[in-house]
Amino acid sequence: MLERILEPEVMDSQQDADEYASFDNSGVNEEFVARALELAPPTGRVLDIGTGPADIAILLARRAPGLKIVAIDLGQHMLAMARENVRRAGLGERVEILEADAKATGLPALSFDMVVSNSLVHHIPEPAALFREVARVAAPRAALFIKDLHRPETEAELNQLVNTHASGCTDYQRKAFRDSLHAGLTAPEVQRMCAALGWTGVKIVRASDRHWCLERRFGSTSL
Repeated sequence: MLERILEPEVMDSQQDADEYASFDNSGVNEEFVARALELAPPTGRVLDIGTGPADIAILLARRAPGLKIVAIDLGQHMLAMARENVRRAGLGERVEILEADAKATGLPALSFDMVVSNSLVHHIPEPAALFREVARVAAPRAALFIKDLHRPETEAELNQLVNTHASGCTDYQRKAFRDSLHAGLTAPEVQRMCAALGWTGVKIVRASDRHWCLERRFGSTSL
């Protein structure tokens, strides 16, 4: 198994934001939201941790009128892009963009009916801190959906993933994808981390050749 090599926790240059926004994540985002809504409550408050340009938050709000979304990030350029995207979508009354640290959000405990996060965990040096914060802000029966990159076993597998999924990308985007894969966790690592934290009622699955998911359907009674 490749060693986990950390990348910056906050990607906050204008180039970071522009390159991320120019990458076509539409298919991955649609897939994420479709699965999230299978786990979600019909109504309630959703926390989107590490929202980036707010693509997931906007899709959730469009697909599920009964949900209100609080979307957080630390990157100033990402936050500016997210606020503008929400404004253009006309969803300002249902999607709130906040600056907050994923590991210590400052949001009220037990206050969200669902917590989602897409491709943030690999940025966190100590992911257990993020999982503890998720457990703190999630209501007792809240749904959970966290999806992130799965670290490859070998350099050859890493190269294959980059060539398969970033072949038409810029050099900057290909390097960013490679670095993110190197910083990812594996499904067994996530499973062990959840067990160490005493989490129950969650399922960790290998979701694709490059993703793992942590899931809990709304209505489960424990974390």
